[in-house]
Amino acid sequence: MSRGPIRNATGDAFFAWDGDVLVVNILGKPSAGKDAIGKPKGTQLKVSVTATPRGGKATDHMLHFLAPLFGVAVADIEVVFGRENVNKQLRIRAPTKLPAVFAQPLA
Repeated sequence: MSRGPIRNATGDAFFAWDGDVLVVNILGKPSAGKDAIGKPKGTQLKVSVTATPRGGKATDHMLHFLAPLFGVAVADIEVVFGRENVNKQLRIRAPTKLPAVFAQPLA
């Protein structure tokens, strides 16, 4: 008997809280013109980085770009899955600030 699909940790949103940990689903865009946080696309947040996608370098660059925006150290961001994929999930431990896109009401 099938149990059905496993529900995403963030449900229908691109982020969710797990205690003081922020869980964020990312749709990465490597080799972009600039580092930037885009708009949510479904259950993912678009994040562009200038780094090329070789051996996880774009993901490492993304973590260094995102850490100050959340007021955390790079070590406080865990890549749950997608280190070498455009689809990834991050766990950000105890962020002290949030980029503006997190304050927008969910549609």
